[in-house]
Amino acid sequence: MAVILVTGMSGTGKSSALNRLAQRGYRVVDTDFGGWIEDVPRAGGTGAEPQWREDRIDALIAEHELSGEPLFIAGTVWNQGRFYSRFDEVVLLSAPLEVVLERIADRDTNPFGKTAEERDRVVADTTRVEPLLRSSATVEIDTRKPLADVVDRLAALAGPVR
Repeated sequence: MAVILVTGMSGTGKSSALNRLAQRGYRVVDTDFGGWIEDVPRAGGTGAEPQWREDRIDALIAEHELSGEPLFIAGTVWNQGRFYSRFDEVVLLSAPLEVVLERIADRDTNPFGKTAEERDRVVADTTRVEPLLRSSATVEIDTRKPLADVVDRLAALAGPVR
């Protein structure tokens, strides 16, 4: 049984990969949707930072540790590192910034990244956050490759659907 975190910056293909994995019969959870994330106030009162609801993530992983079924969890939040010891793999999906920005501009499945302010945030986060994700990833997959190839690599990490 494998529990695999799929992480990466907005526009790297996390949701697309998870949709294809689900079509193959894998259990997938995209934590961007469904109440998995809450905004936690930043120290000093300068806004809020999205964080996983740790009770929900803990329960999800515990359920799958008992099930024997592979599970893919996708997300990029500040507290994800608290769960790294519970993941069999931490997979970073990556692509050059210009590719990411083009994908975000063209996608119609997620409204994030359509404003100039949000695109600036993607640029800043890619510069600041992606190196941190890369340093803690066990596998990195360049998503300029065909989606089928990316999904094949992820499926190989999890093993067959039972």
